[in-house]
Amino acid sequence: MEFDVLQLAVFLTATFVAAVVAGVSGFAFALIAAAVWLHVLNPIQVATLIAGYGLMVQGYGTWKLRHAIRWSRIWPFLVGGAPGVAVGVIVLRWANPDHLRAGVGAFLVLFSLYSLLRPTVQPMQGGTAADIFVGFLSGTLGAVTGFAGILIVIWSGLRGWTPDEQRGVFQPASVAMLLMCGLALGFTGSISSDTAVLFLFGLPALAAGTWAGFALYGKIDAAAFRRITLVLLLLSGVPLIARPLLGG
Repeated sequence: MEFDVLQLAVFLTATFVAAVVAGVSGFAFALIAAAVWLHVLNPIQVATLIAGYGLMVQGYGTWKLRHAIRWSRIWPFLVGGAPGVAVGVIVLRWANPDHLRAGVGAFLVLFSLYSLLRPTVQPMQGGTAADIFVGFLSGTLGAVTGFAGILIVIWSGLRGWTPDEQRGVFQPASVAMLLMCGLALGFTGSISSDTAVLFLFGLPALAAGTWAGFALYGKIDAAAFRRITLVLLLLSGVPLIARPLLGG
């Protein structure tokens, strides 16, 4: 596969913008990147790149949080995540790419609506079995899309955990699942040389965007910025849903 100038420009621009947003708000790198990359790359490439970049970004954050990590809360998600990753890789390799794009678009719309509306619910008790099941779903979603930690974020919020408690769980769990996704994709021969080249090309854009995001952090209204980001994610999901319907 050869990349034309426009395709490469779209990829690099999306990488930079997603890194800026992640640096400012602490979330949404995978969501923003996937929303754009899926228009110029296939789903396997997108999942692989998000796993690779996610390991770098989330890995650094997890290292900083290493003293706050509570493994007693994390292990059920990992137990469920391992078989989930295996199922996700099978789906990723055999599903129709346009159907996967539409699925990602639907997820972007639903996640954005949930985050914008923020329904008030009583904290759930959950339990180990429920955490394992959420881990399974997260592993499956992570392998198919690279969105390894989003369901854990939602679930830990429903459990009533504090923001620090949530971060101490979803960030290390995300890193572990992204690592499992990368290993599974590599083991099944899903990582192409084109994807490896794109990964290297995108590193400067990732670094520059992350630096810019950190520089902007605290200088803009974080709540307003988050709402704008969620609205844009919602809107970006619609074309991905419409694409297979329009035959594009």
